[in-house]
Amino acid sequence: MTTWFSLHRRLLALLLGGVSVCWLATLVWSYADAHHEIDELFDAQLAQAAQALLAQSGRHRAHDDDDRHDDVEELEHAAHRYQRALKFQIWHDDGALVLRSPNAPTTPLAQADGYSETRGADGHWRFYSQWDQHRRHRVQVAENHAVRDELIGHIAWRLLVPALFGLPLLGVWVWFATRRALAPLDAAAAEIGARAPERLQPVAPESAPAEIRPLLDALNDLFRRVEQAIEGERRFTADAAHELRTPLAAIAAQARVAARARDEAERSHALAQLAAGTARAAHLVDQLLTLARLDPQQGAPHAAVRLDALAEEVCAAHGLQALEKGIALELEAAPAEAGGNGELLRILLRNLVDNAIRYTPRNGRVAVAVAPTQAGVRLTVVDSGPGIPAAERERMLERFSRLAGQEIDGSGLGLSIVRRIAELHGARLTLGDAPGGGLAVSVDFPVARQD
Repeated sequence: MTTWFSLHRRLLALLLGGVSVCWLATLVWSYADAHHEIDELFDAQLAQAAQALLAQSGRHRAHDDDDRHDDVEELEHAAHRYQRALKFQIWHDDGALVLRSPNAPTTPLAQADGYSETRGADGHWRFYSQWDQHRRHRVQVAENHAVRDELIGHIAWRLLVPALFGLPLLGVWVWFATRRALAPLDAAAAEIGARAPERLQPVAPESAPAEIRPLLDALNDLFRRVEQAIEGERRFTADAAHELRTPLAAIAAQARVAARARDEAERSHALAQLAAGTARAAHLVDQLLTLARLDPQQGAPHAAVRLDALAEEVCAAHGLQALEKGIALELEAAPAEAGGNGELLRILLRNLVDNAIRYTPRNGRVAVAVAPTQAGVRLTVVDSGPGIPAAERERMLERFSRLAGQEIDGSGLGLSIVRRIAELHGARLTLGDAPGGGLAVSVDFPVARQD
């Protein structure tokens, strides 16, 4: 069952989905990169602040017994919104607090040297501790992490706002662009849909993208083949009507002769002619029905068929016909299998043997042979009749084609039926000269296969 989908909606979803994923990945990467860079910048400033305080700590190397402390400006009330909330301490190597900011406690801010962090009731803080080169003074600087988070949040929002407004605008543009790009498909479909059934001319839109050219070429090729098939059926119908007119007219004439016969002998002769005409018409109708049945046989089932047994059966069925003309009907068949449809192969053999006997004069010879070959199986039917000139052989494979001056009754359909069945089986049909005169017909079948 065919699953239908909208190419326009699929393109829209794929393009917008791909752009959205790429945009989201870019946002995530930009956010992570900005977060990393801000952390690096603020950490560097923490270290610089600590080193600056160490440089100033030389002025406070002495401390009083009364544990006097000097306070510095309260930095967290700075004027600028991004100026960081800081607190610091300077400790002597004997554990005495030398200097601290007003918001710093009297206990050490951190125990570890270098960078460290804590989370508590007073918030998220990042610390940096460093000793001077003589390890006499230790500076500890703390920064509230909320300043970093606020700055990173603003950067993320600046990155997100263009996506929130840009993606809808991009979606509208992609929708418009895909509709414009796919408009030639709609135009070609409209042109085909507006055609009358009998119009099979090639589809040639005024403008079309190169991507749909293979589709249009295939469609035009289909139109060409359908037109050829219809024209072939028209010719076949006209030829069949023409061929049937002659035996039917003869039957009607003989019926009138029989009705007006003056004596029994004349009536018997007319009735005999009437029977012969009826037989010819029946044979022609049978051949026409066979051709009509062969045309849709593209999907005929294939199986391994014993061609030697089939040839023996067909020769036996034509034995009486050959005997009446004194024709020696010979069969030389080695065990061989051909891949194909048994009923169609029987029709092929029957037409070949019937034609050979029909066109072979009295006391002639018809030889049927089946033999395996390296490529498959070869069927050969050789007669001692008049044969077919090389220049006329291709034409004799067409429907209703007969040699001029032929006195033998026939419809001109036998070889065309044989060719059609051979095509359906992937076999090669060859017409040639028989040794000593006559026609040699060979059909080469490929190796047997089973469906």
